[in-house]
Amino acid sequence: MARKSKSLRKSANRFPGVLGWFWRLVMLLFLAFVLLQLWFFAHIWYWREHNPASTAFMRAYLSSLEGQFRAQVSPDSLIDHQWVPYEQISDHLKRAVVASEDDRFMLHGGFDWDGIRHAMERNRQRGEVVAGGSTITQQLAKNLFLSNDRSYWRKGQEALIALMLEMVMDKRRILEIYLNVVEWGEGIYGIEAAAWHYYGQPAASLGPDQSACLAAMLPQPRFYQQNPGSLGLARRSAAIQSRMHRSQIP
Repeated sequence: MARKSKSLRKSANRFPGVLGWFWRLVMLLFLAFVLLQLWFFAHIWYWREHNPASTAFMRAYLSSLEGQFRAQVSPDSLIDHQWVPYEQISDHLKRAVVASEDDRFMLHGGFDWDGIRHAMERNRQRGEVVAGGSTITQQLAKNLFLSNDRSYWRKGQEALIALMLEMVMDKRRILEIYLNVVEWGEGIYGIEAAAWHYYGQPAASLGPDQSACLAAMLPQPRFYQQNPGSLGLARRSAAIQSRMHRSQIP
């Protein structure tokens, strides 16, 4: 009996130590999380006035080419990307992208709850994820910092970064950065590079037809790059062009 009592006392003495280490670990994880958010916020604050040199998606693309071309050529030559100011982007293109990706862009604070509910209903009906309901702000957050995986962690982090973007930047700056960094095909990033690649002209000169077609490519840019005559692309383009004149832009 005495031996059993000693064993219980030893277990009780060890338990506070284990609990203490557990809470230290929790605090360390929380501190790491806070520091990560501050790192995101510092970049967003800097990008209010300065243009991002690259994005997480661009770096991921370069990493995917590791061992193929990077030993022979400069990484910069593997990406077609040219920054262009907001005022040098065709309003047709701005309206087409808003109509295609986030028709309530000017009305929400980073999240389109109606769009999210609609996407959830579509996914429920189809029995699979066919729509995400992400806004342009959320897509920018993902492009700048994250990956394209579908984990709950990534979606949660995307939401936090979207809130930071909306808090620090105005809609004009958010749309300007998005149009300059989003992917438009393999190694093609930003609307200026896309306009020259597909139409041989600057982004400022894009007309309604061209703008609608480029906006229609955004969900699957690499697929449509390889399948420019796709019936799905033609249908999406026509649908976008029919409503883009109603889109509100900064």
